[in-house]
Amino acid sequence: MRLPIISADQRLKEKKGIKLLLLGPSGVGKTTLLLTLDPETTLFMDLEAGDLAVQDWPGNTLRPRTWQEFRNFAVFLGGPNPSLRDDQSFSQAHYQAVCEQYGDPKTLASYQTYFIDSITVLGRLCFEWCKGQPQSFSEKTGKPDIRGTYGLHGQEMIAALTHLQHTRDKNVVFVAILEERVDDFNRKLYQPQIEGSKTGLELPGIVDQVVTLANVPDPEGNPCRTFVCQTLNPYGYPAKDRSGRLDVMEPAHLGQLFDKIRTGQRQPIHFQPNQVKEAKA
Repeated sequence: MRLPIISADQRLKEKKGIKLLLLGPSGVGKTTLLLTLDPETTLFMDLEAGDLAVQDWPGNTLRPRTWQEFRNFAVFLGGPNPSLRDDQSFSQAHYQAVCEQYGDPKTLASYQTYFIDSITVLGRLCFEWCKGQPQSFSEKTGKPDIRGTYGLHGQEMIAALTHLQHTRDKNVVFVAILEERVDDFNRKLYQPQIEGSKTGLELPGIVDQVVTLANVPDPEGNPCRTFVCQTLNPYGYPAKDRSGRLDVMEPAHLGQLFDKIRTGQRQPIHFQPNQVKEAKA
């Protein structure tokens, strides 16, 4: 057996997906960014039951209602993890069981992007499930142990999001509400609004890109909805650009952002005629 070295040519020819954490305060228009993606190649995972803003979007949608259902969707979308035991979530056995339920995974081949809105709500679904698990109860007294609940919650959330992050050939957009707080020194702090602290702290390190959708002043001083894309920015918003190709500010258009990450330039977006309204930069 030869050492499985991947050559530079092989690596450069691989189709690479972009994993992006999209943050923004409630009401800034995070969900409407779905309109800037091609509906023919985008799968919308609607966890918030809040698709009124994109009710005319003609793409396909999944609507998980429980944590178990989301895990089933995640292993179906991302495939199995061969390093896991058969009794674990996202294992080969889990994947095979889900394929028997949902059918041939080749039906996902046409999708290039998974838009997951939002992991803020996903965290609540996970937390409710965790509260009923044995780890959430004291072994000695049988009473609820909130520390055990939060510990299990962090493990479950990171495992699920990391599994989707390893879907190498797909773009995955994780949407989350951005929460503003003030510390003991009256300084503004921003963090994803997710149950517990583990997921919010570790998720920015899992994904390739972190962008904050915010209303910032344009050159004339008028509020302008913009992506903040670099860690060092004048507003202190969470951001990270692993590609090294983004400016501090970019137009609030996911399709163009993906193109610039791949090529260094924003390409014109061409959807099918009359498919999407208002899909503009």
